[in-house]
Amino acid sequence: MHLLMAGLLALVALRAVADGRPHAPAVVAVAVVLGAVYAVGPALPAVSATRRAAALWLTAVGVVWLLLLALSAEAVWLAFPLYFVQLHLLPRRAGPAAVLGTAVAAITAFAVHEDAFTAATAIGPALGAAVAVAVVWGYQALYRESERRRRLIEELTAARADLADAQRAAGVLEERERLAREIHDTLAQGLSSIQLLLRAAERALPDRPEPAVTYVGQARQAALDNLAEARRFVAALAPPALDGTPLAGALERLCATTADRHGLDVRFRLAGPPRPLPTAREVALLRVAQSALANTVGHARAGTAEVTLGYPGDAVVLGVVDDGVGFDPAAVRVPGVDGGGFGLAAMRARVHAVGGTLTVESAPGRGTALSARLPLAPTDDAPEDRP
Repeated sequence: MHLLMAGLLALVALRAVADGRPHAPAVVAVAVVLGAVYAVGPALPAVSATRRAAALWLTAVGVVWLLLLALSAEAVWLAFPLYFVQLHLLPRRAGPAAVLGTAVAAITAFAVHEDAFTAATAIGPALGAAVAVAVVWGYQALYRESERRRRLIEELTAARADLADAQRAAGVLEERERLAREIHDTLAQGLSSIQLLLRAAERALPDRPEPAVTYVGQARQAALDNLAEARRFVAALAPPALDGTPLAGALERLCATTADRHGLDVRFRLAGPPRPLPTAREVALLRVAQSALANTVGHARAGTAEVTLGYPGDAVVLGVVDDGVGFDPAAVRVPGVDGGGFGLAAMRARVHAVGGTLTVESAPGRGTALSARLPLAPTDDAPEDRP
């Protein structure tokens, strides 16, 4: 618009000089003044910043333009860029009113210069005004739509960031829960076993050194096993008990180790031919067996225990039964910071995490029977590669 305004002012001045009009010097002078007044607007920040300053500047431009329009009919061409400037700077209601006044002034002045009023006299300025209004309003609509989309994108970006934060927080909580189960089922149970063995060795000393040495050796072996668990746990690999060993073999070895260390008659029984399982499910069943036997050793005061692994139908079932003192499952307390009551909650959470169910049947003086049941998905026949 600035370039168009400058070009049209130059054209008005040159036409007046080229035609040899008697008032050509006045036309050139007024055109120069109009150009100077017009140039002040873009140079003043207040014009684009406040409606009042813009209105004052447009009034000054309009007054000088009317003077030029009175001297030269060609000044009617300047109405077109003025339409855009008025619509751009003035409010939505004042802008079209200023455009209408400019168009009426242009039509009237041109009719006076031509000494006649025809349809062509009105069509040019009126059509220019209509085009200017349509273009500016279309631009404003596009601008509003662009701003709406920009705000929407910002909201979506913020929502995505919030969702990512929530997912990270959920992942952290889930990982903490998993780590708590792993530590309880491995390191905590191992440390408890070491404590029981050392306590037995302490009771055997000094009268029976040979059993004490046996207990200390078993505690040392338990410490080595738990050290291996801790290293593998840090490395985020499968449990050492499952490295290259089927689940049935790992459970049988667990029963033998528990019986050897704690003097408990622990038997393992495999019901039916074993079927391959994904590593995550094998780990879950092994951890449940470890935790159940640790509870039997630490709390049940049992004489015998039996671990059973079976594959009835489309499921795999792990059972752990002992003849201990039993307990009331409904009275189990909420897990606390001392570790009490965490075993059953951890086993249940671990089994649920792989789509299974855990049931516990017990009563005071009647022993305990625990059963973990996992469905065999069709893909379980082709187990995933172990790390």
